[in-house]
Amino acid sequence: MALSKTNNPALILIDIQKGFDDIDYWGGQRNNVNAEENAAEILNLWRQNNLPVFHIQHCSSNPNSLLNENNAGNEFKDVVKPNEGEIVIKKNVNSAFIGTNLKEKLDNAKITTLVIVGLTTDHCVSTTTRMAGNFGFDTFIVSDATATFNKKGVDGQNFSAELIHETALASLNNEFAAVVTTDFVKQNIK
Repeated sequence: MALSKTNNPALILIDIQKGFDDIDYWGGQRNNVNAEENAAEILNLWRQNNLPVFHIQHCSSNPNSLLNENNAGNEFKDVVKPNEGEIVIKKNVNSAFIGTNLKEKLDNAKITTLVIVGLTTDHCVSTTTRMAGNFGFDTFIVSDATATFNKKGVDGQNFSAELIHETALASLNNEFAAVVTTDFVKQNIK
């Protein structure tokens, strides 16, 4: 599995939305504070190389969720706001493939390589990455362009955001995707 612009890799930006700025709402702690800036750097690289870009937007069916379409938190963060003509796919579950036409669009464009960035590592990023791997895509997940929040365990213990992030990536690596860095992506997409 190799990453090169000759493979016409698609960039999948998952749920980089304003609602995730409310760290207390999501658990009180977050890792990778530069994840959005790294994702934006990769997005700019894709735009410069005229490579395919897919913005995934979580549209929660819960009216009280910060990610519900009626709430300002549903909006994409300015740093990765879609340009005119870039594809936006709305979802309401953890996978960008469920209840959407993402797979159809990728197949129709004969895309076989995916680079995944976004929020959150252990939820929508992980679920989408697992499905991408199962569908047979050559999938790269960018560790420093993804982030998550701390979680409470079943016995009430607090698991740090960094631990949740690292274990989610460890579960994906070499099974569903190659875990890479922003620098790796930049070196391979020139």
